[in-house]
Amino acid sequence: MSNKNELINFTTLEEVAQHFRKDLTGDHRPMKDLVLFFAHNGTGKTRLSMDFKQAGKEFDAEGNVTNRDTLYFNAFTEDLFSWNNDLENDTNRVLNLNADSAFFDGLHELELDAKIEAFFNNYVDLKFDINYETSTVTFSRSIVVEGNEQTVENIKISRGEETLFIWCFFLAICQLAIDKDPAYSWVKYIYIDDPISSLDENNAIAVACDLCNLLTTEGNEIKTVISTHHSLFFNVLYNEFGRKVKNKRYFLHCKKPSGYALQDTSDTPFFHHIAILSELKKIAVSNKIFTYHFNSLRSVLEKTATFFGYDKIDKCIDGMEDEVLFERALQLFSHGKYSIFDPVEMGDDNKDLFKRILKAFTDKYEFYFPLIFEEGAIAEAPQPEVAQAVPAVSNEVVPIVEPDQSNS
Repeated sequence: MSNKNELINFTTLEEVAQHFRKDLTGDHRPMKDLVLFFAHNGTGKTRLSMDFKQAGKEFDAEGNVTNRDTLYFNAFTEDLFSWNNDLENDTNRVLNLNADSAFFDGLHELELDAKIEAFFNNYVDLKFDINYETSTVTFSRSIVVEGNEQTVENIKISRGEETLFIWCFFLAICQLAIDKDPAYSWVKYIYIDDPISSLDENNAIAVACDLCNLLTTEGNEIKTVISTHHSLFFNVLYNEFGRKVKNKRYFLHCKKPSGYALQDTSDTPFFHHIAILSELKKIAVSNKIFTYHFNSLRSVLEKTATFFGYDKIDKCIDGMEDEVLFERALQLFSHGKYSIFDPVEMGDDNKDLFKRILKAFTDKYEFYFPLIFEEGAIAEAPQPEVAQAVPAVSNEVVPIVEPDQSNS
C-alpha cells in the first residue's frame, strides 16, 4: 500500500500532465476515473490544464490538428465571453461570444438554451436569451414595483452571475458529451480548472455538489481532472465523490526555483501558512535571513491570532521566554521599510533573534510540516521503460534523496 507521505517529483508541468493521464488510463497503476488536486494560486494550474489538453492532440504533416480528446474549462474558456456595455447609449448591454472559437461550433444546431437554463436556475433568478445570429447573450430580471411585476431588459449582471452563466454553459456541453451526443464523441477527458472565481461560499458548495452529480451520472465513461485553490470547494468535492468514483487526490506544490511535486492528500490540503513556515524554517537553517523575512513571520502570526480570535499577535507569543523582546522585534522589523527588491541581510544578533522567535512559535503550536515542503526526500517521476522485460511495476513510490539542485 502506498504511503500518503511519499512524493513524486517532476521537472515540468508536461510531466505532471502525463502522470495524470497515466492515472486515468491505468498505465502501470490502478486505473482511476477522476483526478482531484489542490494547488495554491501561482502554481501553474492553468498552464497544466493546457499541457494536458495539448497532450491529447494529433496533427497531420502540415501541423493541423486532426484529433483531440479534452474538453476543458479554465481562464481561457472564460475569455471567450466578453461584455459590450454600450458605452454610447448605456442601454443595450450584451455578452459577446467569440464565434471564431471551436468551443461554439454547432451552437445553433445543439440548442443549448434549455440545458443551460436547467443548470443556471439552480443558482440565480435571471433570464437570458442567446442570439445565435449575432453570437450575443442578453439578460433580464423580473422585479416587483408597487405590487406589479416588471421585467428589466438588457441588464449588466454581476461578475459572480457572469461566472455562473459561463460555468453553466460549459456544464451544458459536458452534459452533451456524457450523453454521447455525436457532436462531442471526441471527448475522452474533461479538465476543469478553478471554476468558482468570484463566487461566495454558498455558491461554491452548490457548484461542487452539482458537478459531482453530473460526473457520477450512470453510464458516464469520460475521465475527469479537477483543480482548485479553494479549500472549501476541494473539501466538498473530496467528500461528495467519496467512493462514488475511483479517484485520486493530490496536492500540487511548485518547488522553487524550479520543479513540481505531487503528494496524496486528505480532504484538508496543506494551507499557505504551512508553506510559508516551511520556507522560513529552511531560511533559518541556511542563515540567509533578510529583514523582510520578519514580515512573512508576522503574517503567519496574524493568521494564527485570527484563528484563535485574538485581537493582537502578542497573544500568540504569550508565555514564551523573552516574549517582550520578541514582540518588540516583530513590531520593529515588520513595520520598517524593508523591501524584497532591495534586501538587506540581518546581522548575527538579529538572525539569532529571528530563529528563536520562529522556534518558540512552532514549538508552542506544534505545526505539522508535510514532506512535500522538504527538499530532501522526493521521488523522481517514473521514466519510460527501455526495451527490456520487467515485472509488474508496484504502485508504490520509493523515496530517494535528490542531488543538490545548486549543482545540477
